[in-house]
Amino acid sequence: MQKIRKGDKVVMLAGKDKGRTGEVVQVMPKEDRAVVRGVNVVKRHQRQTQTQEAGIINKEAPVHLSNIAIVDKDGKPTRVGFKVVDGKKVRVAKRSGEVIDG
Repeated sequence: MQKIRKGDKVVMLAGKDKGRTGEVVQVMPKEDRAVVRGVNVVKRHQRQTQTQEAGIINKEAPVHLSNIAIVDKDGKPTRVGFKVVDGKKVRVAKRSGEVIDG
């Protein structure tokens, strides 16, 4: 089970976008990276294809999982732990002790 999943609201802990929040769009567990909406936006030069025209496009680049943390209910970053509730393994916020997902 992963600590950070698609759809989680996260905050950047390091880098040029430190402090910015966004939603996880994609998680790449083998590379230990995640794509976060609105964070780590880079410009890419796009070659023209039949479906897309040429130009410079803005695109979210993946960030390392160590540089993001889940946002707790009070809006502050929290670490994630695991707990077994009713025979089911669930994620728990270390800051508040609340279950992140049921």
